[in-house]
Amino acid sequence: MSDPARNAHGVESAERSLGQLVATATTEMSALVHDEIALAKIQLRQDVKRGAVGGGAFGAAGAVLIFSLPMLSFALAYGIHAWSDWHLAWCFLLSFAANVLVAGLLALIGVAFAKKAKKGRGPQKAAAAAKETAAVLGNAKPHPRQVQDNTAVVARSSV
Repeated sequence: MSDPARNAHGVESAERSLGQLVATATTEMSALVHDEIALAKIQLRQDVKRGAVGGGAFGAAGAVLIFSLPMLSFALAYGIHAWSDWHLAWCFLLSFAANVLVAGLLALIGVAFAKKAKKGRGPQKAAAAAKETAAVLGNAKPHPRQVQDNTAVVARSSV
């Protein structure tokens, strides 16, 4: 079983039929389109993951602020009062300020991840690659073959 496009040494010959060339080009274009779609999916997945981490950090900031304030505030305020003998109201105020500081730090982490997700170039890279491929293929022109003998081409009619 020999491949008609290859010679006896397994090297592709220069003479390939038009059908073989079209089939090869179609296969290559199909593979290119599938690869670009896969690349776009991967890049979108990365951007969504970054956005989810940012959203999770915002959620964690809210959870810390809401759920830990009563417990942490009481424990911290009574601990400060026992340690410093300050008035209990000042101790509760200082405890609240510490909780707000922790929530602010978590919110900053969320903002940083949200900016990274917003700057993500995931689908833009794949779209640019697809546009570049389309531009190259749009500018590609087939090279006309020269007729070797000078015979005139006669149009046939279906009469």
